[in-house]
Amino acid sequence: MKQTGLLFSILLVLIVTTAKAQLGAKKETFTRADTLRGSITSPLRTCYDINYYHLDVKFDIDNKFISGNVLFKFTAETDFTKLQFDLFSNLKLEKVVYKGKELPYTREFNAVFVTFPQTISKGSKDQFTVYYSGNPVVAKRAPWDGGIEYNVDSLGHKWVSTACQGMGASVWWPTKDQQADEADSALISISVPKGLKDVSNGRLRKVTQLKDGYTRFDWFVSQPINNYNIEANIGDYAHITDTYMGEKGKLTLDYWPLSYNVAKAKKQFGANVKPMLKAFEHWFGPYPFYEDGYKLIETHHLGMEHQSGVAYGNHYGNGYLARDLSGTGHGLKWDFIVVHESGHEWFGNNITSKDLADMWIHESFTNYSESLFIESIWGKQAGQEYVHGTRLGIQNDEPIVGTYGVNKEGSGDMYPKGGNLLNMIRTIINDDEKWREILRGLNKTFYHQTVTYEQIVNYINQQSGKNLTPVFDQYLKCKNIPTLEFMTLGGKFMCRWIADVQGFNMPVKVKIKGGEYKYLTPKTRFAPVNIEGATKDNIEVDTFNYYIGVLID
Repeated sequence: MKQTGLLFSILLVLIVTTAKAQLGAKKETFTRADTLRGSITSPLRTCYDINYYHLDVKFDIDNKFISGNVLFKFTAETDFTKLQFDLFSNLKLEKVVYKGKELPYTREFNAVFVTFPQTISKGSKDQFTVYYSGNPVVAKRAPWDGGIEYNVDSLGHKWVSTACQGMGASVWWPTKDQQADEADSALISISVPKGLKDVSNGRLRKVTQLKDGYTRFDWFVSQPINNYNIEANIGDYAHITDTYMGEKGKLTLDYWPLSYNVAKAKKQFGANVKPMLKAFEHWFGPYPFYEDGYKLIETHHLGMEHQSGVAYGNHYGNGYLARDLSGTGHGLKWDFIVVHESGHEWFGNNITSKDLADMWIHESFTNYSESLFIESIWGKQAGQEYVHGTRLGIQNDEPIVGTYGVNKEGSGDMYPKGGNLLNMIRTIINDDEKWREILRGLNKTFYHQTVTYEQIVNYINQQSGKNLTPVFDQYLKCKNIPTLEFMTLGGKFMCRWIADVQGFNMPVKVKIKGGEYKYLTPKTRFAPVNIEGATKDNIEVDTFNYYIGVLID
């Protein structure tokens, strides 16, 4: 393929440029505030396990002001008298109430430390309520630079959404702001000016007309949920309902477009949602939140994987804002935001990384899910072409795994490079049914759980029967890709891997021209190429399925 040759040439250039860039790399430094925000091992956080939140928040849209309270219900994991929760420092903490009395607290950066009047005993269940108000951070470019997004629709109606992944839910409500501890359930009560609607996660339980000209919408989430996924979407919404008969029975589908986009929503969502659900249930197992249903909610920003209430802003068109991120044409056949953000219901919402540093668990698998969706409809070759084409977006600028304990994600390469890594893992396993069982097994084994890097990699190792840790480590923890070097030494045609990871030995498919691919397992020291007749002039490496460099001396 002509495009393959071009990409391979680009790849060789990238190997050189990224190596040079390493010379000028500077080590990033982190602050006390970063540690307070990102630590998942602090005793003031590990001492309690969140069971339930009730957010009761009023939006004064004209003044970009919110006020309300949040009930924390928890189980004590140890004996303690002091704990930490989080709330951005620009928001006023009015009081913390426990058993009818106000508790003393201190604030440091965006962390709040509360002291109880007596020891909370291990195993006991307890609760406290935080009252607060203020003007939350206004999103500059949601969802990438998050906060509260204020807009008006084409008819002049107010249109407001929240988007806070990475930044953290504490940008707009008090919470234990870490991915490692999900609430088992949540009640989300959002009060909005009369005439507008709020659409949040889960199922609508009640709508109450308040005396002050506001309307309160109570949404209940019955399943574990990441706090950054909890959302408010306020606007002049219409409501469309449908159902899907999936692996666990009837799944409710609810679409919330702006009032004047009903026809567009019926057409676009009707064409994309059910094929997406069919494909992903085939590859990943049942949709993980049947109890809370599946929703798409129109937003001004492009999209976010808010659990059971996916934010959608792709303007009812195919591609990624009408573009194909793979350059193959395959990406223009379907709605990128419907497919990608819904893929996060399995990877990101069902399976959640404990630390933001492992955001690849969310994004690499979901990027890869795009190619599996294509494969389910247009065949395996189309899916493979798509994932190969996404290499155009790879930068090789820094490791995909971020820094642990400071709320720091890694390179944006977690999307295209991570997707290509998973396609390589599939190629190495060389058994598509086993690969499907692994993907489904991940979602079953870690159902509604938070996980670590090691848990995901070890599970794939165990189920595949292969030690793939060096492969994951090279592509996720190092910024450079490995290079397969061939050289004739002492009359023998030899090869080795040039890699950062000690003991790197990724199996790779090679052939001589006109022959069939065979698997070699080179190491980091030269060894003979055990393919009869192979020379530097006729050797071919599978650079379509493998994202690697190749040097032939």
